[in-house]
Amino acid sequence: MNEQSPDQNEQDYGNEQDQNQDDMIGQDQVDPTQHQLDMLPEEEMKRQEEEAMYQQQQEYLQRQQQQQQQMQNQQHMGMGGNQQQMEQQQKHYFDSIETDEFVMPNMFEVEIRLADNQIKIVTVEVEKASKQKAYLGGYRNNRTGQGYHHAFTQTDQTANYHPEKNERMVQTYQYKTKSTIMMREFGTQMEKTGLYIDQRNDKIIYPKPYFSSEMWKKQREEITLYIQCHVRAWFARKQTNALRKLRDDRDMELLRKQEELRQQEEKKHKVEIERRMHPKKYKDFDILYNELEAWRLNETKKIKNSTDLTEDEKKLALQQLLHKETKILQQIDKLKITANSQNKEDKINNFLKAMSDPKLWKRTDGRYTEVHTPFSTRAKELMDLYNGLRLPFLSTDERLDVLLHTKWTVKEFDCNLTREIVDLIDREADMLNRGRSESSLEGLRKRLSNLFLQFIETPEFNPEAARFQKVPRELLQQTQSIIFE
Repeated sequence: MNEQSPDQNEQDYGNEQDQNQDDMIGQDQVDPTQHQLDMLPEEEMKRQEEEAMYQQQQEYLQRQQQQQQQMQNQQHMGMGGNQQQMEQQQKHYFDSIETDEFVMPNMFEVEIRLADNQIKIVTVEVEKASKQKAYLGGYRNNRTGQGYHHAFTQTDQTANYHPEKNERMVQTYQYKTKSTIMMREFGTQMEKTGLYIDQRNDKIIYPKPYFSSEMWKKQREEITLYIQCHVRAWFARKQTNALRKLRDDRDMELLRKQEELRQQEEKKHKVEIERRMHPKKYKDFDILYNELEAWRLNETKKIKNSTDLTEDEKKLALQQLLHKETKILQQIDKLKITANSQNKEDKINNFLKAMSDPKLWKRTDGRYTEVHTPFSTRAKELMDLYNGLRLPFLSTDERLDVLLHTKWTVKEFDCNLTREIVDLIDREADMLNRGRSESSLEGLRKRLSNLFLQFIETPEFNPEAARFQKVPRELLQQTQSIIFE
């Protein structure tokens, strides 16, 4: 608002309310005085402005010189009184300048008193507006003819792009004070006589309860304590769970070791029982003999040291002990015979399986590749025929089929061994056709299987058997030729 005087303004408002003598000036009307000022030549206006500025500058410099002289004459006075006097003089000087007559100079000098009572003169350059103030309308007092313009605020601003940024609050942060300027001009207008403003969509906004900084600090402290309590509880639970897990793992490891120890004891006990029930090795039979001897000595000592028995009873008891020992030795001998036959069968089966297994070639990645050679395939076929010859409880047709395949395999070679095998096969086939029982053919079949096993172990008939010969075949043949010669 650009007013000429406050008194006139109050008088105009009074007259407007009482007499309604003021007329509105619309946005399209223009003050005649403004038109006259616009019509003046620019050069004349510029010249008048420069003359007025020069006069003002000269008056300002004269006043500054007078003030300096007064300050030099009054140096004996205190700094406080001198400063107050200067402030009063400046105040009277600025009050004496009329607003309408004052023209801002292009530059002026300002005196600054330093801490050591020295005066420093600073030249201040004034940057004036390059265009006239925008006319936004106003109104005029009909009595006095004084015009009043609407207020103009907010200098031109360029729109700046402010991207949305999110930040996270932490316990420690720095306070920052920022100021901002609106990026565009904005104006407001109130309802008055002759002007109606629609208020149907207006909303009444009531202020919320005031939230002071002390309340905010208190709330932040409470929330911080709440978070700290939960975090510390989480740390405690985490540590407790770790200790509980460590205890459980230790208990589980102890139980696992106890279970493994128990299983090992049971397995060892079963092995010991199996060694005594079905001995296979010399060590197993040594254990049986040692335990039998320990039992015999213990029973003999009991009989001899017994006071309840007479001499005849002791002799009878010793005879019974000897009879028991003899039976146990016979049982051990039977177990030894069974173990020998079983070990022999296992040895033959392992030998045949080792010959028929494919070759294992190690690859660069550490795995193995199985390779079947013609020799291993031949050994597998012979192993199947040998197992077929030893199969019990076969029908007559199945047995004859196995004998026929064996005969064709053997007849590929002509020697004493193969001729004897063919003779045994024909004899068994003739007996089967006659209906003889298997018990009567047991010896013949055992002889046939042994000769066929000898056929398998011969490298000329089974090349894969050469790898398992303890004595080279050439050396053995040379030895036999020397002996028979």
